[in-house]
Amino acid sequence: MTTPPDDRSFRREMATAYRSGWHFIDLVTAIPHSGDSLMVTVFGEPVVVTRDEDGDVRAFRCLRRPRGAPRPVRCAIRYGMIFVNLDQRDHRQVAPEPADIRTISATPRSA
Repeated sequence: MTTPPDDRSFRREMATAYRSGWHFIDLVTAIPHSGDSLMVTVFGEPVVVTRDEDGDVRAFRCLRRPRGAPRPVRCAIRYGMIFVNLDQRDHRQVAPEPADIRTISATPRSA
């Protein structure tokens, strides 16, 4: 007989298994004009998706602390659908450092 997980282990499992992925929010047509916004809840966290003056779609996490500024959330639009990722880790692609290239002149052994 197994015991149900406690609240702390459940939150940890949700954070590791689900929070790090991209999640569908809505279609882009839900916020067609500049200044339109959409409030959703993703894994218990309120997220506001807005369209700014330039027409770009942006997402922000609403903090529950008093006077807390909304923190940006990674947002992507694919095939007319809005996706957000709540993972806080930095997933930017890092360019590899240029390798130290040295020219080696060698004579083959068969010569």
